[in-house]
Amino acid sequence: MTAKNNKGPAFGQRHVQALLIFFAIVANYMGKFNASVAVVAMTNSDTSNHDIPTYDWNEMERSYILSSFFWGYILTQFLGGWLCRRFGARITMFASTFGSAVMAILVPFFVPWGGWQSFCAIRGCMGAFQGMLFPSIHTHLANWCPPKERNRLGALSNTGIDFGTLLSMFASGLIAASSVGWPGIFYVSCGIGVLWCIFWLIFGANTPRQCKLISADELEYIETSKNENNKLNEAKEIRHIPVPWKAILTSVPLWTLFLVRCTQSWGNSTLQAEIPAYMKGVLQMDMKSNALYSALPYLCSWILAFVYVIMADILQARGILTITGIRKLINSLASWLPAIFLIGLSFLDSDQKTLAIVLMCLSVGINAGSTIGSALNTIDLSPNHAGILMGIVNTGGNSIPILTPLVVGVIVKNENDRTEWQVVFIISAVIFFVGNLFYVIFGQMVSQPWDAADFLYKQKASHIEENGEANRNAIEEVKNTKQAEEKNLSDQKHIKT
Repeated sequence: MTAKNNKGPAFGQRHVQALLIFFAIVANYMGKFNASVAVVAMTNSDTSNHDIPTYDWNEMERSYILSSFFWGYILTQFLGGWLCRRFGARITMFASTFGSAVMAILVPFFVPWGGWQSFCAIRGCMGAFQGMLFPSIHTHLANWCPPKERNRLGALSNTGIDFGTLLSMFASGLIAASSVGWPGIFYVSCGIGVLWCIFWLIFGANTPRQCKLISADELEYIETSKNENNKLNEAKEIRHIPVPWKAILTSVPLWTLFLVRCTQSWGNSTLQAEIPAYMKGVLQMDMKSNALYSALPYLCSWILAFVYVIMADILQARGILTITGIRKLINSLASWLPAIFLIGLSFLDSDQKTLAIVLMCLSVGINAGSTIGSALNTIDLSPNHAGILMGIVNTGGNSIPILTPLVVGVIVKNENDRTEWQVVFIISAVIFFVGNLFYVIFGQMVSQPWDAADFLYKQKASHIEENGEANRNAIEEVKNTKQAEEKNLSDQKHIKT
């Protein structure tokens, strides 16, 4: 059967792998973001089970807890990529998720003994495990996705980000308000992670050829599609292409992308970590309402993520905009509109709960476009070195959530004070605006010269040629000088004689 008439099954093992990745993200994001709801319950006995211990943590201590996850997260981005090369994505992703699940179950046992400091330590270790997740995911998608289905399967997998955040915000609040209390948040998070690991060990496989459940037709389809693409892109040789570090680290488009991803991260982390506290303190909502309304913005984000994909496909397929126009347009929508809504949100109080919920939903939901708008720009700049660029950009972007809760802790001394929250949201709005402005002006969506496989070779050859020309000129100059000196000596001797 040829590649032309073999399209593979409508639903095959490549789709199973994409779904497993989707649920891996959901499981990990429940552990990543449930702390923002759990901390509210752990510090206020009125919003959770009275039989469960609560703690008198101030805003700064709560901020340390929320930011501590990213202390470990930024340290293992490159480690995850190396482990994938060494052991494969299957084992690396299993270790990442299982380790995160184990960390979750430790919270109810260690926090009563070690206080907020032990909570920070556990969250930091959880972040270190989860830092290996996305390098594994990108490796796995590259191994399994036929080139023509890469966007579709990749988009399906990454919607787990919004769905996982949504489920974490919604379910965590309901669990904390139940008879189980806040410890139940971590029991459930651990259980979901372990359950995923079981399915992953059964159905996960590093490559289609290693999968025991794949059909012959689907295996042929995937491998034939990838082989045809490799002939065009010389993908088999990409891993052997030397990295032009100097050119990468002095690239203006790269640092423009780095800046805009950091500003996006600032706005996202402020909303994700502080929505529960803001809704409790300023809007005066109880735990059940807090969980429901805190989750609504991420429901909007999950839905709008699909809308942006459809929008980008239409604009590109019909030739309305180039990829440069699409990315800058969508990223502007995803940055500047939330900036406006955040400023409006900061002036609302408990008498305007409905409008506040609407603005928060719009801010978070519209920002879903940042994935298409800027996150994929690494591939535009350098398909050959996209993993290197992603490591640089992600390390920077994921360093920001360490800072934002600390800034909130410095600004917000009284969580019931709307004025203090105004400062938090206005700062985020300004950062959103400035970051995208730089991206619109300096951002590029075309392959950079240093992406070429022979860039360093040509650069070296050029230097050798330049040096060779310079050496030839120098030798010629020495010869001319020597000849002139000999002529002068000859003339002098002739005069003497």
